[in-house]
Amino acid sequence: MSGDPTAGVDIGGTKIRAAVVAPGGAVLASATAPTPSGGEAMLDVAADLVARAVASAEVPVAAVGVGAAGVVDPGTGEVLAASDSFTGWVGTNLRDGFGSRTGLRVVAANDVDSFLVGEATWGAVRGVRSAAGIALGTGVGGALWLDGALYRGAGAAGEIGHMPGFGDARCTCGQRGHLETLASGRSVARRYAELGGGPDGGAEVGASEVEARALAGDEVAVQVLADVGHAVGSAVLMLAALLDVGHVVVGGGLARAWDLLEPALLARLRDEPPVSGHTIEVRSAVLGGDATVVGAAALARRL
Repeated sequence: MSGDPTAGVDIGGTKIRAAVVAPGGAVLASATAPTPSGGEAMLDVAADLVARAVASAEVPVAAVGVGAAGVVDPGTGEVLAASDSFTGWVGTNLRDGFGSRTGLRVVAANDVDSFLVGEATWGAVRGVRSAAGIALGTGVGGALWLDGALYRGAGAAGEIGHMPGFGDARCTCGQRGHLETLASGRSVARRYAELGGGPDGGAEVGASEVEARALAGDEVAVQVLADVGHAVGSAVLMLAALLDVGHVVVGGGLARAWDLLEPALLARLRDEPPVSGHTIEVRSAVLGGDATVVGAAALARRL
């Protein structure tokens, strides 16, 4: 298996991507399609994309890794929980569903777990013994790489997006005050509107537009993104206090505004450094849209 390509799949809320990945991390071929509604339909599309990528790469694969949105049971491959943007996803068995559709050996993990494995194997924290991964997208995801391996717990290890202590706003999970209420793309858009940003009062302005306005000098947009950086910095300090990780990699769509997030994040780390005295190094992800598929493929290599 070590010298053979493997397949990786990234199942997200808006699109599904499959790729054939060489042992050194290079993407040999890939295929992408919109995410349909319903677990069975999502598996059908994902399996078809794997077949298309394998045909395009013109090389056989013996295993596939699936990085999927939601909490995934590391033993059974079942989706245990997911955001309200997914229909019919909870209860879907990724390992059995992919195995029956592709005839391949399958390993299933959360998409942010796969993202971190990609960055730890070939990306920003390559060679690092222990690290945390944070994905700032529509929501906020987290993952842990401890002692040279992915740590999954019961399936939700590292999910800092649902860590409490960040105000009183209602989270997508139904609870209040989670990190996701400050540091996700959805929360950036909501908070910009609440603060009346821009000449249109912030109405109907998405996170990417808030970023553009911040770059153009919009003070409300700058403050909203600084608040994201501060909140993520607080979460990093909590991770460091619990696990003594010295490296953190941050990715996801909102992380494209890294220059706007980083100053407040680093200021937060300087304000209350870990009691250990060890420096926490926070890095921006480098693999971009490939991180989850190559990380999932790396997990498949271990089957």
